[in-house]
Amino acid sequence: CKGVSSVDRCKERASGMEQVKAFASGGFGGMCLVFVGHPLDTIKVRLQTSNEYTGMADCFKKTVAREGVPGLYKGMAAPLAGITPIFAIYFWGFEVGKQIAAAVEGKKEGENLSTLGTMFAGGFSALPGTAVMVPGDRIKVILQAQDSKNPKYNGPIDCAKGLWKEGGIRGLYKGTALTLLRDGPGSVAYYGAYDIMKQRMTKDDPTAPLSPLKVIFAGGMAGVFNWIVGGPPDVLKSRYQMAPEGRYPGGLRQVASELIQAEGVGSLYKGLAPALARAFPANAACFLGVETSKKVMNMYF
Repeated sequence: CKGVSSVDRCKERASGMEQVKAFASGGFGGMCLVFVGHPLDTIKVRLQTSNEYTGMADCFKKTVAREGVPGLYKGMAAPLAGITPIFAIYFWGFEVGKQIAAAVEGKKEGENLSTLGTMFAGGFSALPGTAVMVPGDRIKVILQAQDSKNPKYNGPIDCAKGLWKEGGIRGLYKGTALTLLRDGPGSVAYYGAYDIMKQRMTKDDPTAPLSPLKVIFAGGMAGVFNWIVGGPPDVLKSRYQMAPEGRYPGGLRQVASELIQAEGVGSLYKGLAPALARAFPANAACFLGVETSKKVMNMYF
């Protein structure tokens, strides 16, 4: 590209193409995450929303005994159908956030962002991502936690119709603030941890691709950091989304105070064990899918 205006146009096209790649690779990575992580996500939700189980192993045994292995994949249709646009938008948001941070920091193409810039980009991704995630996430939580013998809903479509009938658009978006409270800090930890580890692993040659094993390690640890930060807000979100309309007029403060009063502070970390057990393999699969698909796209675009 020759000339100042031509150079600017080339930069705009390049940044736009990176956003497209981030969108596509994020969607593919999200699909990989669901296939690997959904069984443990089901156990996490049941532990968070019921006092029936003594722990992760007990929940696993009882679920398989009553419902078979398919019971572990209950409610997967909703996140699988929605995960492509959700993760696509999260990874697109992260790329946009990185471009904003790079412009603010005056970074040239190929230069690594500061730690603060990377963390800003992670938090920024939660803004567009939450808007897309909440309806499918609420449907998933309700389907996972309902009684298999007397289910209120027959599937994700039936559940969506029921929520719409009961509360309209607000019924589908119940828990949006709590989701943002979880995903804002969680995304800072998630993308921040991955990019920082990636930078450390390639400090001798920033342009060198990570080996699959390094991607698996960095991606898995990113998922662990995400849940350590986002675990307590996720418990509150699940409780709030599962409750009948009008149960918590005081919102987050009421959910938290009643839960802590009844079960102690440790209840905020209820379901954290299966969440962490799921986090490493699921997010390792996610980032491996992201990096692999991005590598394929880089060969052609």
